[in-house]
Amino acid sequence: MIKQILFAISLLITLGVFTYTSLKLIALFKLTKPAFAVKDLGKRIAVTLKVAFGQTKIMRRPVIGFMHALVWWGFLVILVGSIEMVIDGLFGTERELGFLGIAYDIIFAFGDIFALVIALLIVAFLFRRIAMNVKRFGGVEMKHKSHVDANIALSIILFLMITLLGMNTFYLIDAGLAGHEIIGIYPVSQIFASWFGGMSAETAHLFHEANWWGHILGIFFFANYLPYSKHFHVFMSVPNVFFSNLNPLGKMTNMESITKEVKLMMDPDAAFAEPTEGEEEAIERFGVMDVEDVNWKNYMDSLACTQCGRCTSVCPANLTGKLLSPRKIVMNVRERMKEKGPALVKNGKDWTDNKALLGDYITAEELWACTTCNACAQECPININQPAIILDMRRYIVMEESAAPAELNSIFSNIENNGAPWQFAQDDRMLWADDITMNQM
Repeated sequence: MIKQILFAISLLITLGVFTYTSLKLIALFKLTKPAFAVKDLGKRIAVTLKVAFGQTKIMRRPVIGFMHALVWWGFLVILVGSIEMVIDGLFGTERELGFLGIAYDIIFAFGDIFALVIALLIVAFLFRRIAMNVKRFGGVEMKHKSHVDANIALSIILFLMITLLGMNTFYLIDAGLAGHEIIGIYPVSQIFASWFGGMSAETAHLFHEANWWGHILGIFFFANYLPYSKHFHVFMSVPNVFFSNLNPLGKMTNMESITKEVKLMMDPDAAFAEPTEGEEEAIERFGVMDVEDVNWKNYMDSLACTQCGRCTSVCPANLTGKLLSPRKIVMNVRERMKEKGPALVKNGKDWTDNKALLGDYITAEELWACTTCNACAQECPININQPAIILDMRRYIVMEESAAPAELNSIFSNIENNGAPWQFAQDDRMLWADDITMNQM
């Protein structure tokens, strides 16, 4: 009974802290703009199964991709055991899902195997981060705390796998010495259990309880650490893939405010029409200057970002020495929202700290280096659309600040005056074809 009470208190604290964090995130999402209508559910589910659960995009790098996929698939299997632990902790039972029979044996046998596989892979990941100079793990955006955060998260996962194997190992010894039926199959832990011959029943039970509590409390802590970590993608990657942009990469969305203005220009009578009840009369900012201008999908992308650097590693601008790093752009959105968002929630959307995402975090030089080739979006394993936020910030520069590069200003002027991006009259647009026509004759 004491164990149940302590477990219930631990669970309530965990849920309370997680709820508090979730409510703060929801409040930040409310600061953002609408993105798009969520439709084509069948297609979205198919994309989620393929990209999020099937891990197809991360397999572009076969070796390290398969290693990461094994960790993800292992977590899905081990999750069943975590659910069982919550049930056992609340009701004082032991291996309560054992009624599943052969299905239980299969699930927990794979879970036992995956625990060892994940532990070994996490050691390999830590070695890569600490001892190997992997280029895409670096960059101006990857500060020391980013590397520390990654190492902490990986270390917690390693701890969880060790305690899971310890719990299974000493469960086998404890149940065997007590003459109880062993529920489930544990091929790896069975080997480990053979190493502890001669252990007393009391010691085995004590070690089992220590590992049981260590594992479940580790899960509770990790669940509340994740929202503040780069590993928040453990929670956010699946929904982020589900809400992917289903349009072909490279298709740029029109700004509704601009579309509305064009329609008004084409229909003069509409300019004198009375606004309908509830119609928004305030003039909205064109493009994105700060985090309150981003849409909810931009912000979700920033929370889901794994900071893996695959986007930056394939960016042609970055590869040729320009300042642009698609990963930095996405990370800056999350960082800026973390800085300004709580004050906006508290003081209202008119509050300012005299800083902005554009300028203080991201420079115009970075934005104009982007060729919108969409290599970054193509490579991202969780379907983050980096060019979308870049395009919206460039829209602000052009439409609000009239600060486009000279080359673009020349094109804009030519389009306005000549109806074409070239510096000659509309009537002369086809003169280049005269020689071709004469030669064919």
